Amino acid sequence: MKFLDEYRDPAKVKRLLREIESIVTRNWVIMEICGGQTHAFLHHGLDEMLPPQIELVHGPGCPVCVTPLEQIDKAIAIATRPDVIFTSYGDMLRVPGSSKDLFSVRAKGGDVRVVYSPLEAVQIAEANPDKEVVFFAIGFETTAPANAMAVLQAMNKGVKNFSVLVSHVRVPPAMEAILGSKTNRVQGFLAAGHVCAVMGFHEYPPIAQKYRVPIVVTGFEPIDLLNGLFAAVKQLEAGEAFAENQYQRAVRFGGNESAQNTIRSVFQSVDRKWRGIGLIPQSGWGLRPDYAEFDAEKRFDVENLLAQESPLCIAGEILQGMKKPTGCAAFGRECTPLNPLGAPMVSAEGACAAYYKYHRISESNVS
Repeated sequence: MKFLDEYRDPAKVKRLLREIESIVTRNWVIMEICGGQTHAFLHHGLDEMLPPQIELVHGPGCPVCVTPLEQIDKAIAIATRPDVIFTSYGDMLRVPGSSKDLFSVRAKGGDVRVVYSPLEAVQIAEANPDKEVVFFAIGFETTAPANAMAVLQAMNKGVKNFSVLVSHVRVPPAMEAILGSKTNRVQGFLAAGHVCAVMGFHEYPPIAQKYRVPIVVTGFEPIDLLNGLFAAVKQLEAGEAFAENQYQRAVRFGGNESAQNTIRSVFQSVDRKWRGIGLIPQSGWGLRPDYAEFDAEKRFDVENLLAQESPLCIAGEILQGMKKPTGCAAFGRECTPLNPLGAPMVSAEGACAAYYKYHRISESNVS
């Protein structure tokens, strides 16, 4: 299969592993920013094949994981209303709020529906004019164009009973927050190829230069990931730090300008709180004033709802690369996929879910 089988070739994987081993002379900590990359590393066992000098840590690139607890509580508060049809991607239904999740709301009779596109939510609103239809608009730059398009479509069609609960976040400000932290361990980044396919990587060279860290754009197949690691290690060993594109079949420097224009027409940069991390300035998108009528927080008066995260969950430390999932005392005990304490154990891109699924679990956590 084009662009798939050739990027999983075992012979090429072994060759790249040998090349990485041949150049590494020091210990390096490299963060893959995206949860999809984390799952790919563990699914293919690449993390266990790397030289011991290379430590992979896992970043905040999981949209479900970084959605703050108070946004989940806002979603639940809206979804429990009898006049609301609440729509969302499936992962969000299992993310625990302060006292329950969206699945619990649905089990008790709430009209909570899984959709595969925000445009589907607009169609539901058109078909149910007597109901308020809300879409949970989460995600990084990858999902923002479609969510913006849904708002534009609702406005153009005059669909007044549609709104969005926005929790969009952006990658570059999060990278700077990690690198600027006193507890930072990250010496190099593998940047998410799908985010860069939309936004390009023109924002990364200044970050690489400012913090003296290599940033390499990669895809999600074994060859992609190992090419990215090889490029990052080469830079580190040479004392270099610049932004590099190892995903040229999908990513251009300027990205997809049409998608970016759609985003900017509906959203503007805002300060955004990240689960377990806190407020990161200008790290999210919110609706522009022209589209305030589609803001579910305002429509349902949940803007000021606050929540306290579980002290047992160390999601923030994991998402910043400070700890691994196995460094959490609750991992595999109080926190499992069937009984998650935090979003990283729920999401298909969560680091805790990946460690649990692919058996990167220590004896001490399951005894």
